[in-house]
This record gives sequence, structure tokens and C-alpha cells, in this order.
Amino acid sequence: MSTTASSIIRPRADINPTPLGVSLVLVALGAWYLTANVGPKQAALFVIGALLGLALYHAAFGFTSAWRVFIADGRGAGLRAQMLMLAVGVALFFPALANGSLFGNPVAGLVSPAGTSVVVGAFIFGIGMQLGGGCASGTLYTVGGGSTRMLVTLIAFVAGSVIATAHMPYWTSLPQLAPISLVKSLGLAPALALNWIVFAAIAGITVMVEKRRHGRLVDPTLRKADRSPWLHGPWPLVAGALALVVLNFATLALAGRPWGVTSAFALWGAKAASAIGVDVASWTYWTTKANAAALAAPLSQDVTTVMDIGIVLGAMLAAALAGRYAPVWRLPLRSLIAAVVGGLLLGYGARLAYGCNIGAYFSGIISGSLHGWLWLVFAFAGNVIGTRLRPFFGLEVERVKPSGC
Repeated sequence: MSTTASSIIRPRADINPTPLGVSLVLVALGAWYLTANVGPKQAALFVIGALLGLALYHAAFGFTSAWRVFIADGRGAGLRAQMLMLAVGVALFFPALANGSLFGNPVAGLVSPAGTSVVVGAFIFGIGMQLGGGCASGTLYTVGGGSTRMLVTLIAFVAGSVIATAHMPYWTSLPQLAPISLVKSLGLAPALALNWIVFAAIAGITVMVEKRRHGRLVDPTLRKADRSPWLHGPWPLVAGALALVVLNFATLALAGRPWGVTSAFALWGAKAASAIGVDVASWTYWTTKANAAALAAPLSQDVTTVMDIGIVLGAMLAAALAGRYAPVWRLPLRSLIAAVVGGLLLGYGARLAYGCNIGAYFSGIISGSLHGWLWLVFAFAGNVIGTRLRPFFGLEVERVKPSGC
């Protein structure tokens, strides 16, 4: 039986002491450095990033694999976990965003325009998810877990992101709606009710499709642990979903906005390009006040960068605790090509769509942003195409055997 990233049987293995020690030391040093040079809030966000990486790895919470197995094989456990995550997310976020403050601090959602650039960007991001082998958060946590293929995807992701910033004036000139917040447009109670109804409908559709395809709901908990699962993994998908919501809410409280991932990739690419003499600072995208300030400031002051690095280290810690940190350096050529192409599509698409599976889909929807729903529709369509393209690059499309086989 083929398995997905969310249904791996993990055999007992010893803890990997070297990566465990390295990750713990780096998290501790990073927190100390940020406290001393930026502030305790930045250090706390770094630690939250590490916890996100640990949760993503231990729960094998993959957006890409969850969508692929539903598209190819009708299994919807991963999608249902995402709907639970979003349902709890709006319950936490909408009241805070409607109030405009959380624990006495001002907060705002990630609300972006919905239009042509989101449609195109989300669609090509969806293709990139399947060719690259991960989404934005998935790329980071699998890199941290020791995947050398995903390191290639990440490098291409960064390149695609900075290329997109050069083209943003064209894409933003195309037809689009002004940013629309469902919380502000509909009011708190109607926005909550509408979102919960849609989440329930999507979950219900996955149940019907799965029962029609397999005659029953396929058990996603094939991951048996003979040690403490909370320390060594694996976690149930539901636990992963709830952990991501709580940690995203903590991000809102500390950073004043929800969790995002890919703006840092564009920043890294822009700084690298500037270092080799490219006049990135003159590009329209980088002349806005916020982006110009980020480009000029040290990376340690960028919240998204700090959290992204934390995710990588947290996933490394989780992989070491699971005894599964073992990088493999030999990559088949077709798989390598797919990683490069997929990464470029991921990076380019994320900028056009004002975010990725985290910033646009997860944090966008729980921010009440209409563009988050538009992203979901067209990214899913891109995943359908990407799933069909995977075999041409020698990449697996997981399926379970029919009942009785």
C-alpha cells in the first residue's frame, strides 16, 4: 500500500544526538541573540517558529500531500484536518480582529486584493506545490527534517520570489478588487457562521467522495509509535491542526498580524541580488516604505525571517527526536528538475497571490480576507494539474489498494 507524508509508519529508532544537540543549541543561541539585539518579543517569535516546525514535522501536517491524495485517491483526512484548523482559527481570530486589539495590543489581519494576480499566482503556486514537493511551510519543515531535495526547492523558491517582485507593477495593474474583509463587511457573527458552514460543507464533500471511492473512511492513523508520541512523534493530524492554530494566534498577539512565510523568501533573494550588484532597491516593489525598510534592515529585524529560521530548526529538532534525521545527497535528475521548476513556480506564484498556503490560505481565511478563498479555489485547481504532471518527473502519486485487495 502506498503511503503519504501524513500516513507514514515510523519504526522505532534511536534519537539522532548530533542534530538534536545542534538544533537545541542554535535555538537557544538564536533566542539569546534576538533578545539582546532586537528584543524579547522577536526572540519569542523565533521560539514560536521553532514550535511550528516541531508541530509540522511531528504531525506530518502537509498541505501538498493532503491535497494530492484527495485529488488522486479521494482520501480526505488531511483536508478535514485543515477545515478543523480553519474553523477553530476563525473562532479565535475574528473576535480579535473585529475588536482591533488583542491583550491590549493593536492587531490586523492579512487582507489583500482579490483579482487577476491572485488567480494566476495561486494557480501556478498549486502546480509548483506538486512538482516542488511541498508548499511554503512544507518546504521549510522538510528542509529542517533533512530533505536535500527540498533544499533545492527552497533555493528555487527564493529565486522565483525575487523575480516576481520585479514584475509586480504589471500584475497589480490588472483588474482586482480592493481588499475585502468579511469580518468588516458582514459583521462578526454572520462572518463566523458563513465560514463555519463552508468549512463543514467542504469536510462533508470529502467524506462523501472518500466513502464513494473506498466504501469507508480510510484510517489515516497508520502511524504507530512505540515511544512517547508527543516527544518523538508521530502526532495525530488533529493535534497538529490545533497546534498550528494556537501558535498562529500567539503570532498575532506578539507580531500584531498572523503567521506568514514567503515574504521572507523575496527579501532573502533581494538581499542576495543586491550583494552581487543588482539594483533591486530601484524596483517598484522595493520602493514602498515597508519593503524599503525591510531591505535596508538586518534580517534579524524581519519577523517572517526569524520565524522561518525557527521552523527549520524546530523541524530539525523533531526529526532528531524521531530518529529520522538522515539527509540523502543523491537525487534523480528528473526529480531534481521538478524541484527547480516547482520551486520557481512556488516563489513566483506566492508573490503574485499575496501569499502562500500560510499567508494567503490559512492566515488569509482566518483574517476574513476574500482573497484567501479565491486563493484556495485556484491553488486547488493548480494542484490537480500538478498531480497529473508528477509521474512525468518520476514522482509518486500515492494510492491505497481497493478494499478486499
